[in-house]
Amino acid sequence: MKLFSSLFCLCFCLSSPGQAQTQQALSYFHLEDVRLLESPFLQAQETDVNYILAMEPDKLLAPYLREAGLAPKASSYTNWENTGLDGHIGGHYLSALSLMYASTGNETLLNRLNYMLDELNRAQKNVGTGFIGGTPGSRQLWDEIQKGIIRAGIFDLNGKWVPLYNIHKTFAGLRDAYLYAHSNLAKDMLIDLCDWMIQITQGLTDAQIQDMLRSEHGGLNEVFADVADFTGDKKYLTLAKRFSHQFILDPLLKEEDRLTGLHANTQIPKVIGYKRIADLTANAEWDKATRFFWQTVVEKRSVCIGGNSVREHFHPSDDFNPMLNDIQGPETCNTYNMLRLTKMLFQSSPHITLADYYERALYNHILSSQQPEKGGFVYFTPIRSGHYRVYSQPSTSMWCCVGSGLENHAKYGEFIYAHQADTLYVNLFIPSRLNWQKQGITICQKTRFPDDDRIRIKVEKCAKKHFSMKLRCPQWTSGATVSINGKTVDYQITSDKYIMLERKWKAGDEVMLHLPMQLTLEQLPDHQPYYAFMYGPIALASPMGKANMDGLYADDSRGGHIAHGKQMPLQNIPILTGSQSDLRKAVQKETGEKLAFCYKGNTYPAVKEPIKLIPFFRLHDERYTLYFRQADQSETEKIKKTVEEAELRATQLANQTVDLIYPGEQQPESDHHIQYELAETGIIHDRHFRRAKGWFSYELTPKGKAQTLYIVVSKEDKGQMKVLLNGQELTRQKVTFTTENQPFHMLTYRLEQPLEAGKHLLKFLPNGTEKTPAIVEIRLLK
Repeated sequence: MKLFSSLFCLCFCLSSPGQAQTQQALSYFHLEDVRLLESPFLQAQETDVNYILAMEPDKLLAPYLREAGLAPKASSYTNWENTGLDGHIGGHYLSALSLMYASTGNETLLNRLNYMLDELNRAQKNVGTGFIGGTPGSRQLWDEIQKGIIRAGIFDLNGKWVPLYNIHKTFAGLRDAYLYAHSNLAKDMLIDLCDWMIQITQGLTDAQIQDMLRSEHGGLNEVFADVADFTGDKKYLTLAKRFSHQFILDPLLKEEDRLTGLHANTQIPKVIGYKRIADLTANAEWDKATRFFWQTVVEKRSVCIGGNSVREHFHPSDDFNPMLNDIQGPETCNTYNMLRLTKMLFQSSPHITLADYYERALYNHILSSQQPEKGGFVYFTPIRSGHYRVYSQPSTSMWCCVGSGLENHAKYGEFIYAHQADTLYVNLFIPSRLNWQKQGITICQKTRFPDDDRIRIKVEKCAKKHFSMKLRCPQWTSGATVSINGKTVDYQITSDKYIMLERKWKAGDEVMLHLPMQLTLEQLPDHQPYYAFMYGPIALASPMGKANMDGLYADDSRGGHIAHGKQMPLQNIPILTGSQSDLRKAVQKETGEKLAFCYKGNTYPAVKEPIKLIPFFRLHDERYTLYFRQADQSETEKIKKTVEEAELRATQLANQTVDLIYPGEQQPESDHHIQYELAETGIIHDRHFRRAKGWFSYELTPKGKAQTLYIVVSKEDKGQMKVLLNGQELTRQKVTFTTENQPFHMLTYRLEQPLEAGKHLLKFLPNGTEKTPAIVEIRLLK
């Protein structure tokens, strides 16, 4: 992203953990010290409270009680909560209750938290080892691990769906209940759970643990480091280091970008853990590695909303076509974790670049990821033009982004302010009241930002005293002005790009900060001629109608989080013609209290009405476009023809498809109940694959009758395979070779009898070769 690159070197050379010890560290205020005032953020917080309270604790507790040998008081939720990831939402729920109680003081939330903790404590005591968890068959699983029996895949461990990732949510929930809701019971339970993990893994070699960490494991290293910090016991820090995945860390230490193809949200929590350990041990190398990761993801792999990834994975940094074409765009969990990492980096090296990214991602991705009135969280935010988002429902949807979504809107107060000795940082322009207890100061911030570019900060309570106020001067503004008590004042810009105001303050003093915003065009990081309109830090989107938004509010099906409705043909999205300067000049700001713009420039094909542009965080229950293609008039006909041909092929294939699997990717495989022996996954020509010495199988669930099975394999792979459908071997009919620049070919199997809707077992095994070929795509066609 151009926005961040110019100041990156300055930002990340400021200090290391070792250097930071020479000055007083930056600190954040407790959530209970910050209360939101009227704004979209307060509305989002209140909507989230309603969603949290709509969920039933006994249903969330059912997996934990079952695995502890106790009778559940209710059946568990469906969806991911009864298909292998049982209990993961319960951990997030502990965090959300704790964060929201701290942010609001709502006693109902505290009572519910205490009920959850009491029931989990009952489960932990009944097991007697310190263990708490909901993964089906937990005791057998952990007995195997303790004995050194480890069969790890990227998204499974000993045949279970990411149990380390799952239990991390319980660890994190207990930690948050202690840190934010001050529950000593949660602290004791967490320590017992950590001691259990030490007992389970103490007989394993470091190599065995690294092998186990190939399976997604969340941020376990971070939680263990947190426990080391608040207990002072170094054994938990040792555990944190053992749970730090060297496969990801080692390239980062060398400043090598090897992220392409990796599951994005598997990696970000690991890096958060590296940073936490670096801060506790003053490890400058690990700290530098985390900053390199942040730079790589933010500058090279993120779009205008601050999000990243396609179908949950990092695509090549020099090719954003998957982002433009696929309906499974940036995942909300990724940005949830990128903001956690950003907050940690800012604490040790406060700089405008980090704060600007935080603001961008908070407004454009996190705030936009919840339906503001009805409630419901978004998993994928498609960047594909003309598509739409799907929202969760409390009774049906138990995805990872529901878990992180419960937390996202409960902690908006965490980054608005910070302090360093007697210096107050104002990082975000969100209406709020700060109680700086140690200094005896109350600050009230009021603004209609981003609808108004003026921010009023009033000192409501303060005995006359000298302190400094540092106001963020974002990179998106120019010509900022400051007045105090109605009088314009000169100001100093600090090395970290903040406006410094130093004086003896008193109650009633009022600062008015004016940050002029401009309309800008932001190009995709791979420099293709696709542009998003930004107003200051706010991404603008064009509403595209409400037709055919199938599954807008999700059911409990395994793929319910994906917007499967009809895709708008990309050739129907107008191309904006003219230079970048022409495009900017063609956008006019409309009058009114809320931000709105219209594009009145040239397009191809010509549009009857001006293109409306509004803040993306306000656009809900509707299709939209964020990125527009820009071209000279002379190019448009050729571009349209090329897009139309590609879209026709893609649309025909999509319309014929009744089931689809991308082997080697987590959700498609989990949704189709992957089973295997002696199988492996990997990346070939930027696509994920699975192949096997033994076998692997999927459960197909076609939506309608299927007549043809279509399999894409690597051209380079000479492996041969048997394909069994419901135990019957299929005969291959033909091989279709792709063009020279496509290193794959398609195998077609005609089914003797049409496959009816229902469940069908598809199995692959070698046929006269050591392994099957590397399979990258499987489709059932009508």
